[in-house]
Amino acid sequence: MDFLSDKPWWSEGLFFGCLGCGRCCRGEPGAIWFTEREEALLAARLGLDRDAFRRRFVTGRYGRPSIVERRGGECALLDEAGNRCNVYAVRPLQCRLFPFWPSVLRSRLAWEEESRRCPGMNGGKFYPPWLIGRLLAAAPFGDL
Repeated sequence: MDFLSDKPWWSEGLFFGCLGCGRCCRGEPGAIWFTEREEALLAARLGLDRDAFRRRFVTGRYGRPSIVERRGGECALLDEAGNRCNVYAVRPLQCRLFPFWPSVLRSRLAWEEESRRCPGMNGGKFYPPWLIGRLLAAAPFGDL
């Protein structure tokens, strides 16, 4: 929130357009959470049953199932050669919401720091504040 008002710092809206660079799919290690429904969609997309999907792509992070990451924090579902998500059409909500995560929208400074990693931020499509609020409310598993 803005110090002098009850409006969030992004109350005029923000710009974002995914450039497909894959930078959001790699970096420091973290968690890539998903729901049971998303797990079923991910497994089907990869042509695996749930057990095979879990053995190959799932680990635990902070008490929840998470997609495995390669050394260096890269998502195991990222095609290394093309920097493209192998399951883009059914990627978890957490991935679809980026960069509109609570941790990124916490402050203008947090947004600007993340924009140094993501070239799609501050350009592309305009997101009005009402839509940003809806995206924040949809964030799974709390503060991303």
